[in-house]
Amino acid sequence: MKKNDLIFVFCLTAVTAPFLLWENVMQFYVEALHSHKIAMSFIQFALLATLGESIALRITQGVYNRPGFGLLPRALVWGCLGVVIKMAFSIFAVGTPEFVGHYVYALPEKVMAGAFSIHKLIAAFSISVTMNLMFAPVFMTFHKITDMHILKTGGTLKGFFRPIDFARILQEIDWSVMWGFVFKKTLPLFWIPAHTVTFLLPPNFQILFAAALGIVLGVLLGMAGRKKVPREVEAFA
Repeated sequence: MKKNDLIFVFCLTAVTAPFLLWENVMQFYVEALHSHKIAMSFIQFALLATLGESIALRITQGVYNRPGFGLLPRALVWGCLGVVIKMAFSIFAVGTPEFVGHYVYALPEKVMAGAFSIHKLIAAFSISVTMNLMFAPVFMTFHKITDMHILKTGGTLKGFFRPIDFARILQEIDWSVMWGFVFKKTLPLFWIPAHTVTFLLPPNFQILFAAALGIVLGVLLGMAGRKKVPREVEAFA
C-alpha cells in the first residue's frame, strides 16, 4: 500500500467514524436527511459518486487525482445530478405503483410504505424498470456530455463554466458503445437490480444507497478498466 493510499484510508476513516461511534452524530445526519432532502442529495452524490470516480482512477492509473481529471467539476456535476436523481426517485416511486396497480397488477394501497412483501418487491422492481428505461438513457447521455466537456476544458472550474458544445460532443460520442454496452447491458444487468434494492430501503436512505453505488461501481470500473471495458458504465450511479 502506497503513502497516498494510507492518507486516503485515514481521511475516509476520520470522516465515517463519527457516524458509527456516536449516536448523536448519526441522529443529526438522519434529521438532516429528513429536513433538507435536496441539499443532502447534492452533498451525498457530490461526495460519494466523485469518490467512486477517484477510486476508479486509482485502480487504473495509480492516483486518486491528476491534472485534467477535474475533481471539483465532477463533484459539482454529481451534486447537481444527485438533485435530479432525487426528483426522478420521487416521481417514479409514486407514479409507477399507481400505474401498475391500475393497469398491470393489483397492488395494495401505499405498498411502498409497508413492510417487505412480494407486492412491495414487484412494485420496487417496476419502479426500477420504468426509471431505468425512461429516465436513465437521457441521464446517462447528459452525464457523458458533461464528462467529455470537463476533459476538453482541462478539468478546471473556469473551463467547466464555458458553454458546452452539445452538437459537437454528441457527434463525438461512441454510440455503438453507448447502445451496445451502456444501455443494452448495464441497465438490465446492473442498474435495474441495484435500484430494485434501492427502492426497498426506507426513503431517507435511498439516495444515500444510490450514491454509495458510485463507490462500488468505481471499484468495478477500475478493475474493468484494466481490461479496457468502456468507462461510460459509470454514468448512472
